[in-house]
Amino acid sequence: MEPQEYDLMDRVEGEMWWYRALHARVVSCLDRFPGLVERPLLDAGCGTGGLLARLAVAFPTRELVGVDVAPEAVRRAQRKVPRARLIVGSVSALPLAPGFFGAIVSCDVLCHRLVDEHAALAELHRVLAPGGTLVLNLPAHEWLRSAHDERVHNARRYSRRSLRPLLEQAGFMVRDMRHWNALLLPLMVLKRKVLARGKGACSDVALMPPPIEEMLHAITRVEAALAGAGVRFPAGGSLLVVAERSP
Repeated sequence: MEPQEYDLMDRVEGEMWWYRALHARVVSCLDRFPGLVERPLLDAGCGTGGLLARLAVAFPTRELVGVDVAPEAVRRAQRKVPRARLIVGSVSALPLAPGFFGAIVSCDVLCHRLVDEHAALAELHRVLAPGGTLVLNLPAHEWLRSAHDERVHNARRYSRRSLRPLLEQAGFMVRDMRHWNALLLPLMVLKRKVLARGKGACSDVALMPPPIEEMLHAITRVEAALAGAGVRFPAGGSLLVVAERSP
């Protein structure tokens, strides 16, 4: 990402509604599909460590490892989660042993312009133990591409139709795949496609006034409750996927 985007992420990922909602969703996935709990948990593309910090609270006894290609991001993540093992490396060529992990999470990484999605999925498959869980979050809908994607260097946005065969070809069995950030999708479309259409527009990574932050977060909690009750949304800002490495 742009250097200033790491600064923004580091400052806001503990408080911004979107990160809070994403991290809660990932933890919920791991509660339902924990993988092999006796093995370490990897955050592949950990950025500045916000999700690792949330995982450290949710799973206090599980060994945590984070990998990111940016040394500055790794330094920031290590400060947030001192007990985690942090490594500088590419998700397309992970400096890790085969079959070492019982679960892997990777949020908004495969979409990056510097990532070869096929090589990255092959590497995630290689370092995940058979029967282990893979949780991916990825931006949805190519028609939603905007200045935000330019700022964070997203090269791809995904659909369920495009993502499932990609995972299956890499040796994963999809256990769950669903859109989220659906209730706020109209607001996202308004902001990205109408109000911030120019290439010079900034990304969406920014804190809003506290009442608005809490309102947006409350909407994501309502959506999560609906999803927990079995509601499936046909569209949303992101795709959240749970897959398993086949034996």
